Amino acid sequence: MNGEATPLNLSLLPEPPAVEKRSSSSFKLHFKILIAVLSAVLVLFLGLLLCFKLYRRITQFEILEDWELDCPHRFRYRDLHIATKGFKETELLGVGGFGAVYKGVLPSTGNQVAVKKISPNSIQGIREFAAEIECLGRLRHKHLVNLQGWCKRKSDLLLVYDYIPNGSLNFLLIDSKNNIVLSWEHRVNIIKGIASGLLYLHEEWEQVIIHRDVKSSNVLIDADMNARLGDFGLARLYDHGQLSHTTNVVGTVGYIALELARTGKASTRTDVYAYGVLLLEVATGKRPLESDNFILVDWVLEFQQLGQILDVVDPKLGSDYAVEEMELMLGLGLLCCHHIPEARPTMRQVLRYLNGEDLLPLINWSSVNSQRSEMSSGFLEINSKDYSHISSSMGVISATSLDAAGR
Repeated sequence: MNGEATPLNLSLLPEPPAVEKRSSSSFKLHFKILIAVLSAVLVLFLGLLLCFKLYRRITQFEILEDWELDCPHRFRYRDLHIATKGFKETELLGVGGFGAVYKGVLPSTGNQVAVKKISPNSIQGIREFAAEIECLGRLRHKHLVNLQGWCKRKSDLLLVYDYIPNGSLNFLLIDSKNNIVLSWEHRVNIIKGIASGLLYLHEEWEQVIIHRDVKSSNVLIDADMNARLGDFGLARLYDHGQLSHTTNVVGTVGYIALELARTGKASTRTDVYAYGVLLLEVATGKRPLESDNFILVDWVLEFQQLGQILDVVDPKLGSDYAVEEMELMLGLGLLCCHHIPEARPTMRQVLRYLNGEDLLPLINWSSVNSQRSEMSSGFLEINSKDYSHISSSMGVISATSLDAAGR
């Protein structure tokens, strides 16, 4: 307005703000926010996925089939895997008919257990697994092996028992490799214990249970030298007052009652027969069958007829036994093995005889022997032709594995 203006000195002007830098910084800020949001979403998604998988595993573990509803504690496979050191060979106690038995130490309690792993793809093994859980799982008696629990993971079937340190009665009584001699007091205590256990199965539980495989290798001896009957893989249940519907021959040759080989029908009387053989086995220290020509029951019966019953006593005992108790055990064993099922005592009567509350009935063993011989010859012929599959391998824990579980 007052003339020509002074020229601008551009060098004195401040630097303009960097527009490009400002937009770059804003972009980086937005990018960081986006990354943070995506990361949070990803972490949340992974967390939900993990929770879903855990939920699936828990629900699958808790879903039980009908036959499992009344069963004892179900173990996790991982715990049993740890307990047996991954089912390591060094923990193997023995191999039975349908699986192997391992010694284990539970990580949660430190208690020793015997873990039977059922062989995969074994239909009979699966049946044994279910029968063992159904029968033994709900039973509680001081003379029965305690089933602590079980585990089922896909094809893996496992049974968990108390670990019995002294092995089977068969191992202690007959195995020539050990130098153990069971005293007479221990033998009497053992037979009374098994009688008590069978009475519980036959009469005192809510249902009748036929064991169907009573034998010395299925009797375990605990640390206090008390007997425990195990291996309920062949057991069958039915209601009191009803008749058993079992029609197949199972068990171990030498302990099978004569009528069972003929009809295939098991009953409490067939269990009594097997118990009678066990009595004779404990008294004589001999196996039920030692050769084609030796049948323990017939051998003892022959000496009974000759009036020389004490000649069959186990030589390991020497003279360290009570004569009256030995005669009672041998006579009761023969009575339990009577060829007529109705002539055999019940397990309640057996205990009364053993406790001295009743006297054994007088029996004409001469007439019994001739009738029994005819039936025995037919029995052996049947077993050699039709029942060759019946062996000590049948039966949870099986003969071998129960023996191993104890040892």
